[in-house]
Amino acid sequence: MKNILKILKEEAFKGMKKGDGGPFSAVVVKDGEIIAKGHNMVIGKNNPVLHAEIVATMRASKKLKRFDLSDCEIYSSCEPCPMCFSALHWARYKKVYFVLTKVQAEKIGFDDKKIYEILGNKEKPDFEYIQLDDTENVVDVFNEWEEKEDRVDY
Repeated sequence: MKNILKILKEEAFKGMKKGDGGPFSAVVVKDGEIIAKGHNMVIGKNNPVLHAEIVATMRASKKLKRFDLSDCEIYSSCEPCPMCFSALHWARYKKVYFVLTKVQAEKIGFDDKKIYEILGNKEKPDFEYIQLDDTENVVDVFNEWEEKEDRVDY
């Protein structure tokens, strides 16, 4: 465990010093072996979704050649934001460990409180969120997926 915490710290510093993004890192472990790691790359790659947990998950999936990581654990330097939490859920990790809390992240400028309030229906998003009435052109794709015999459920 101490080794993983040391790697989390080193990886977070590495990304921060390179100018890739904030002070966040993640490590994916399978059967006691580190198979992937990542740090925040939002600034370095100009991509708002490249948080540490996403980067590490993408690398682990690529290495294992699968999207189901239910036999893996992920360690994060900080409590996952709502986006990363969702990604970790979709990856089906068996355990998610984190060190610092969202409250600690908020104190240094990384505030997800508004997102939690939106998800809890206590607040409205900053953008217009509009459901279109014309489902005719899109529903066919859903119907075909439902009938697809060789689909891969995930």
